[in-house]
Amino acid sequence: MRPKPPLAATFAGIVLVWSALLAPSSVHAQNALPTPDQLDQLLAPIALYPDALVAQICAASTDPQQILDASNWLHDNLTLTQQARTNATQAQGFDPAFIALVNFPQVLDMMAQNINDYAAIGQAFKVDQGKVMDSIQRLRQQAYAAGALQSNQYQTVDVQAQGNSQVVVIQPASPQVVFVPQYNPQVVYVQPTPAAVVAAPIITFGAGIALGAWIANASQPWGWGGWGWNWGRRTVIVNNNFWVVNNRYRPRHAFYRFRPPVYNRPIYVRPPNNWHDRPYYRPPPSRPPPPGARPPVSRPPFTPTSPGYRPPGNPRPEQRPPAVSRPAPGVRPGPPPRPSPYAGYPRGPGVDRSASGGRPSAFGGSNDAAAANAANSRGRASVASEQRQATQGRRR
Repeated sequence: MRPKPPLAATFAGIVLVWSALLAPSSVHAQNALPTPDQLDQLLAPIALYPDALVAQICAASTDPQQILDASNWLHDNLTLTQQARTNATQAQGFDPAFIALVNFPQVLDMMAQNINDYAAIGQAFKVDQGKVMDSIQRLRQQAYAAGALQSNQYQTVDVQAQGNSQVVVIQPASPQVVFVPQYNPQVVYVQPTPAAVVAAPIITFGAGIALGAWIANASQPWGWGGWGWNWGRRTVIVNNNFWVVNNRYRPRHAFYRFRPPVYNRPIYVRPPNNWHDRPYYRPPPSRPPPPGARPPVSRPPFTPTSPGYRPPGNPRPEQRPPAVSRPAPGVRPGPPPRPSPYAGYPRGPGVDRSASGGRPSAFGGSNDAAAANAANSRGRASVASEQRQATQGRRR
């Protein structure tokens, strides 16, 4: 008879079989990198940002959990000034790309709201930075050829020859202020038709982000001046060094789980920080009413002086419910009143209270002191007379 294997060995074998079955699918899900067309969809909302900002976003996308933690921390510390915010972020242990991005709260919030998209960008960026850079250049050249991407007072757009190709480089017009563009990705990369009339710029800009001395220099790994691209070598540059994935941040609670993004859907647009104050803003036009619609009726406002006005919560007297007498809290109700022993007897003439000043008795007479004494005297006299008559009768 063969000996039975121990329970621990049996459980270990089951775990080994399940891990062998599930490992290929999980590895395939993590290594399912987006195609070039899918990368264009993921990078379309940020491809026209300045070079340094795009580099910081791509580097930060390699750690999705840190994106969520940094965004939550930033929402709790928006009252801090830029320099104090940068110092506090260093104390939290965030990586250099996130220390730079806390000065762009709306960009970091956009990444957190679309975390699966940026997690997919980060996976592709870990494997092949050149593939992500090719997608960025494809989108920039499309926008440049369509006439939407141009130099202005906010940014400088330059076409340079790096390596064996022409690349589009975007830099802030002023090294002290960065303007983040706002645009519709479904419009900015499309060549307009000859009959189309462009009434306003397709790319607009909100309020600028001032770069102080603590963030503009390149002495720190998170300094704005140290980030860029080497388009010819197809890699990110940080302080004249090639950037490599080296995230040292350790989250307290790693709750993020990757989910593949949804492709071929309307691409989101980052809301600007001053949408109604942006240049060339026009309110939405008012639409005419449909044919046959009745004009709106103009009615005077209903004020306290208007006829029929009633204060809220105060119904009409005939609509009010009858008042119910209830004892006060903590007070026990007394016993019900007992019926009078004299009920049903006829009452005598009453006594005028105003004349005698006394109270009417239960028989209708007066209860003052004089009437009571007189009644008592008559009662005693009649009792004495009856006793005398009874004594005389016995003597006889």
